[in-house]
Amino acid sequence: MSETPATERAADLRAVTVGIGDGAAGFGHERGGGVDLATQDMVLNIGPQHPATHGVLRLRLTLDGERIVTCEPIVGYMHRGVEKLFEVRDYRQIIVLANRHDWLSAFGNELGVVMAVERMLGMEVPVRAIWIRTLLAELNRVLNHLMFMGSYPIELGAITPIFYAFRERETIQQVMEEVSGGRMHYMFNRVGGLKEDLPAGWLGRTSAAVAAVRSRLPQIEDLVFGNEIFRARTVGVGVLSPELIHAYGVSGPIARASGVDLDLRRDDPYLAYQELLDDGVLRIVTRSAGDCFARFDVLLEQVKVSLDVADACLTRLHELPQGPVNVRLPKILKAPEGSTYAWTENPLGINGYYLVSRGEKTPWRLKLRTASFNNISVLPQLLEGRVVADMVAILGSMFFVVGDVDK
Repeated sequence: MSETPATERAADLRAVTVGIGDGAAGFGHERGGGVDLATQDMVLNIGPQHPATHGVLRLRLTLDGERIVTCEPIVGYMHRGVEKLFEVRDYRQIIVLANRHDWLSAFGNELGVVMAVERMLGMEVPVRAIWIRTLLAELNRVLNHLMFMGSYPIELGAITPIFYAFRERETIQQVMEEVSGGRMHYMFNRVGGLKEDLPAGWLGRTSAAVAAVRSRLPQIEDLVFGNEIFRARTVGVGVLSPELIHAYGVSGPIARASGVDLDLRRDDPYLAYQELLDDGVLRIVTRSAGDCFARFDVLLEQVKVSLDVADACLTRLHELPQGPVNVRLPKILKAPEGSTYAWTENPLGINGYYLVSRGEKTPWRLKLRTASFNNISVLPQLLEGRVVADMVAILGSMFFVVGDVDK
């Protein structure tokens, strides 16, 4: 006897029974197990706009109840084709493009590009410019980390820390704006050095700004780390293993929070970092837990280290005699034919710059290796099996800028 339509519908319904996701209480359940309630995996789009992302990112999640089965990061919403734009602009013009893909690390971005061109030219940069670059790079690192230290608690429901973090950011921004003329996109680096020398009295004002930020950092530390809700949402959540870090090329504070002790300022020194390392001023911050809490803790500690490095640079600049901060360049700057690779320890991780020249005034190819792209690539592995509530905490703790992913 053939089945009735109602029986056929019931059979179809049983065919898509894949299990019940029941939040944190269901961590031990197996998919498709032992209940008569018919469910079906749900595909949920997070984004392409979401408060837990610095930019426009889309995550396509497959959910079994509240548990994430798969995660697919979908990027490209902010793609500007900057690498192709490099190819039609000369070596002076590309700096303005380079400092925009990670808008929180603008100085570091433009620094890597000019270092690659200087390496192609075999150019020696004046000592005074080297120390100023180091100082500004570390102040930019502080600005980057303060942004995430303020915005990450918002993603977990705490709004107050961002007001403290932005107070400190504004203190540093004032001296950065005074020296460069820009608040976010500084355009202060030049091939062969810097745009110009420091304003009169700027070193003293910067010393005062660094001291002020250092004195007030404990307020942020107490406010966030002393909060039991913050600890409950971050301790033991989103643990990233060293094996995954190596497999996906994750770098920067995220990698060091999992015990991967890699920092180019020490391991492949550039600018004045070797001397700062020899003097014991530069130290590399690592943690072993690899969870959301450890990643935030690394940011806070790195801010303290960067402020110490900034102080050492200020002391050295006080001692250095006045002198040039750039190299006189020809009217038309051409890099010799060949290729080179320069990399820097940017605030979010390793940035690489592969420059290929055909002897013209424009790059034939300039390929960017950005830290955020690799940091985002590990999300499918990191989010699998987690509940949706933890997804926001994990996503925010990966410390990426979407423009740095999309370029």
